Amino acid sequence: MMRRAVIMAGGAGTRLWPLSRADRPKQLLPLIGGASLLRKSYERLAELLEPEQILIITGAAHLDQVHEQLPELPRENLIGEPCGRDTAAAIGMSAALLHKRDPETVMSVFTADHMIEPVERFVAAVQRGFEAAEQHGDALITFGIKPTWAHTGLGYIHRGRSLGGDLYEVVQFKEKPDAATAQEYLDSGQYYWNSGMFVWRTETILDQLRRHLPDSHEKLVRMADAWDKPDAASLAAQVYPALEKISIDFAVMEKAPRVMAVQMDCNWLDVGSWPSLADVLEPDPAGNVKAAAQTMLMDSRANIIVADGDHLVATIGVSDLIVVHSSDATLICRKQDAEQIKTLVEQLKQTHEGKYQ
Repeated sequence: MMRRAVIMAGGAGTRLWPLSRADRPKQLLPLIGGASLLRKSYERLAELLEPEQILIITGAAHLDQVHEQLPELPRENLIGEPCGRDTAAAIGMSAALLHKRDPETVMSVFTADHMIEPVERFVAAVQRGFEAAEQHGDALITFGIKPTWAHTGLGYIHRGRSLGGDLYEVVQFKEKPDAATAQEYLDSGQYYWNSGMFVWRTETILDQLRRHLPDSHEKLVRMADAWDKPDAASLAAQVYPALEKISIDFAVMEKAPRVMAVQMDCNWLDVGSWPSLADVLEPDPAGNVKAAAQTMLMDSRANIIVADGDHLVATIGVSDLIVVHSSDATLICRKQDAEQIKTLVEQLKQTHEGKYQ
């Protein structure tokens, strides 16, 4: 069996506006020590797999940028989506293409917008996941993150009996809980954070898609069969937007008859907002987090300062602010209002005709 990994590098990342834009989404921004989240995702997998075993699925408009960031990968390992249709479509397209290349493929799926440390534990868990998928061919394997606090913004996995080592049966997937329920999950020791990372045989996930999303399955297989033919792009542009827009969790994972979870005991952070970026960067003595080439901060504490290029950001006497400067837009808001950035971007679409999208 041939092992493969697919990194999903789609998504708009609107909560990281104004740096994250439609033409340069968050996973391509050099925010982590000059490296992008996509690059970090690739480097983690490169500890386990060769470049030819790693694929990226992203928006078709971003293929050239992805190739620039990951020149090690063969160009045929970059899959372009004509439009975003959520994770069931992205995973199904990747699975159909890999299955066409080799029906014995064992496929793992990862996201391009997380920081995961230490890498050694991540690699060990992925190795265990591959082994589980090879041993239990009819099972879908997910990775459960051992929770460290009662998070209310994530889905959870209720684990069942042990299948050996860090592999467990999955009893049920749970939606985002309220605070009291999240604390019960944490205290029980029987729940994981739902990571959105998976491993399975391509034939197994395609069979589940055929059962639960038959119309999308037919379209995905048709596109995969035509992928190396002259009319592939036109067919994808016609068919892909018609795929049902649904997550793999709702479409398949919550319905599949046999699901297992590998425990991943790692620091796992979704870098989806400016406050979450502050959790992965080292603050200065005043608690300011800076991802900017030039700053001058006087009497300023606990701010998040980000700037694109060689632009100087200077502050005097401010605290708990987010200041983000790009070439054509500047954001200033209180850290406590960071979740409203997404609403701001939606309003900009209406008032500025997508100019700053």
